[in-house]
Amino acid sequence: MLTTLNTSYSDTRAADLAWALGREPLPALATLDLELTGAKLQLRLLGASHQVLLEEERGLCSETVACIPGSSTPLPLGVAKRVGDWEYEFAARVEMLTPGSFAGRAQELLALVSEHPHGLAGVFPGSPHAFTAMLAQRHQDHVHWRTWHAYPQDGQLVATRTRVGARARGGRPGQDAEAA
Repeated sequence: MLTTLNTSYSDTRAADLAWALGREPLPALATLDLELTGAKLQLRLLGASHQVLLEEERGLCSETVACIPGSSTPLPLGVAKRVGDWEYEFAARVEMLTPGSFAGRAQELLALVSEHPHGLAGVFPGSPHAFTAMLAQRHQDHVHWRTWHAYPQDGQLVATRTRVGARARGGRPGQDAEAA
């Protein structure tokens, strides 16, 4: 699903993004509710990027990647955590692209996400290449989602990848530590 977000572009640069786990739902400009084999997932486009709410019999999981005023948790390169009965893995990277390659990559991603039944993309007014896009799927016991946050003025594309699923039995001590 592709939508135009009725708001001004508030994410000014990739470095402004912060990550948070367990936040309450924030006001959303667009949402997509999904049922993925026993998991309820809500993809949420915010004025300041994205939030994903996951609900399964094991409980709730909330991920927020956005410009969060007063946040002291910048966007990490990677996190691996145990959260109750969940194993949560997150990774992020920033791609630096030339203006020509940025436009091509933006068109490719928007086409992929907008045509996918589990995809949600929002374009900000003023630039067809300023967007946030999200794509979710379920694979065996895990729910996966990917997101892309575009900053055409800086040629930066932030890509994230998340995997959440049942905690493995008999894991090694220390597996719940965050990895940076």
